[in-house]
Amino acid sequence: MSLILPQTMTATEISAFGGPEVLKTCQRPLPRIGNKDVLIKVVAAGINRPDIMQRQGLYPAPKGASDIPGLEVSGIIVATGEDVEGWTVGEAVCALVSGGGYAQYCTAPASQCMPVPHGMALQAAAALPETFFTVWSNVFDRAALKKGETFFVHGGTSGIGTTAIQMAKAFGARVITTSGSMEKCDQCRALGADLAINYKSQDFVAEVKEFTGGQGVDVLLDMIAGDYADRNLQIMGIEGRIVIIAVQHGPKATLNLLPIMLKRLTFTGSTLRAREESFKEQIAQNLLEKVWPLLAAGQIRPIISTVFAAEQATEAHAALESGENMGKILLSFDEK
Repeated sequence: MSLILPQTMTATEISAFGGPEVLKTCQRPLPRIGNKDVLIKVVAAGINRPDIMQRQGLYPAPKGASDIPGLEVSGIIVATGEDVEGWTVGEAVCALVSGGGYAQYCTAPASQCMPVPHGMALQAAAALPETFFTVWSNVFDRAALKKGETFFVHGGTSGIGTTAIQMAKAFGARVITTSGSMEKCDQCRALGADLAINYKSQDFVAEVKEFTGGQGVDVLLDMIAGDYADRNLQIMGIEGRIVIIAVQHGPKATLNLLPIMLKRLTFTGSTLRAREESFKEQIAQNLLEKVWPLLAAGQIRPIISTVFAAEQATEAHAALESGENMGKILLSFDEK
């Protein structure tokens, strides 16, 4: 089933690799819908670090994915593929996609669509998929964070950080994070962090050791890497698990490997975008069962920093790169 739809749509494309100014508004044909896909009329799209890397030429779209940036959207289903079950035209959803989010219309695998949590605005739901899928997959599946353990995340006021703090706390962990100002540290504590460290004025290694009585942390979610990698090892506890999901300080590091052996650490990492649909479908099912009720109850929520109009993608990217945001940045396609 489908509605009468236009032949073309407004989108934002990467005209050349470079700074935010290379993002240009364009007209594109509506994307073709696969048998297991839905077509979404986009209300909002999330801005994420992988979008910036794609714009810079450092993170190409997977084979078969749209070259239009954007990995998460919210909106209304306007068409469904022949083999889609469980979704109908007119339903409000948010979805994890492999590309194409910065556009008026976007296709998504039906298995990666999620209902908008009860009581949440449709626009706000665009801030959910990328960070919630990433945090669940890496913190709870890959690193197996347990109730009563100590969890550490760098960049507590980023989209990932605000999500990770709330989810870890909701599932009974003690939470430590870093941020770049006292204001941001205050926000982290308001979200549930037990310790928020200003990395510009405090040594996070010393602060963590004092706070944990020298025991260290059990799970560390790292988006920094580079020169932080060796310091991360210093704050880990016995049988600790480090998961790297981004390398903002670069992919190379000099490490003292002894802590890995002496503390029996697990050092791993992952990316999500290119993973198979069945893998993402399983994450979606876990989120629906274990996290969506917390969102509906208001126990956790997406933290949104700024909403830009669809044609302001350049400004949105510049805002994310500035590091001043506290929470997610969205593009709004709402025509109201």
